[in-house]
Amino acid sequence: MTAKLVNLETVTPAPTNRVVGPPPPPDVLLDVRGLKTHFHVMDGTVPAVDGVDFQLKRGETLGLVGESGCGKSVTSLTIMRLIDIPPGEIVAGEIWFDGQEILSLPMSQMRKIRGASMSMIFQEPMTSLNPVFTVGNQIAEAVKAHRDVSNREASNRAAEMLEAVGIASPKRMAKRYPHELSGGMRQRVMIAMALSCDPKLVIADEPTTALDVTIQAQILELIKALQERTGSALLLITHDLAVVAETVQRMAVMYAGRIVESGPVEDVLLRPQHPYTLGLLSSIPSLRKRGRELNVIKGVVPNPFRMPPGCKFEPRCPYAWDKCREADPELLALANAEVQARCYLHTPDGAPRLAEFNRVANAAVADESR
Repeated sequence: MTAKLVNLETVTPAPTNRVVGPPPPPDVLLDVRGLKTHFHVMDGTVPAVDGVDFQLKRGETLGLVGESGCGKSVTSLTIMRLIDIPPGEIVAGEIWFDGQEILSLPMSQMRKIRGASMSMIFQEPMTSLNPVFTVGNQIAEAVKAHRDVSNREASNRAAEMLEAVGIASPKRMAKRYPHELSGGMRQRVMIAMALSCDPKLVIADEPTTALDVTIQAQILELIKALQERTGSALLLITHDLAVVAETVQRMAVMYAGRIVESGPVEDVLLRPQHPYTLGLLSSIPSLRKRGRELNVIKGVVPNPFRMPPGCKFEPRCPYAWDKCREADPELLALANAEVQARCYLHTPDGAPRLAEFNRVANAAVADESR
């Protein structure tokens, strides 16, 4: 009896009962609108991503930052349509990529985009690479899946990409298995695989998490150099503000499944407009703070099954008042049109508290800049 191969890949359906808006301008490569991804588990529903909006222009770099569990990785997996259905569900939203709304595409068409026009560098290469195939074979497989090339041409492309990411003796290293490489080498292989088909968008999900400090710097410089050379747009997901400061042009700060502040990286880091962003910046240790008590963000991240009815950061915010407990604020455009913040401090009712917030923010930034 002959065994029959069955395709077990789950099909990620588009949200139902939604109205798709007009496409973004031609210079916008990725446009995420009102994205909501929930997970249905035994204890209830977890709103992992709960209304995320951002844009990424062609060739631009954007950093998505926030503490663990805020929804950064789920956002990236939703963009790639790699969410397991069930328990996950894309409840609402639109994702426009290169002029088309990809949540509406059938999975067969999405597979042609994923790996070719958009690709992803995952957190831990040892769990992303297949241990029973050589690294050259795995890169060549990605090339053959999206390009009409021979086995020899795919192997040559694999060796070419290994050389591009700084691996010496690329043809010899292509014959190695993942366990024969160091952590930094494996991450270089993942970068080579992600860039092997010249994608328009690269999503790097905490690509330096498992690496030591010196290798982290090398990998970040490599990603930045290759991104500038190829002209790809880069979505960098991390919890390290120092990485963001050195790597990206714009950044968005996430908390409890939502973006709470976004703008050019210099504006957000030097002139924070949300108490959570200020808390992150103030809690960074430095030599100047030696002997002083470190600042912390008081409290804990809210329970996803019992989110606060108003602002999700209100229980931990030193500037909160009654209005913050009544309703969740919208993402407000500030005087600098490029900066947005989800906070009532930037409404007329918040003016008295905003003055104190700005005083503390200016002092914190000045302390870090000395």
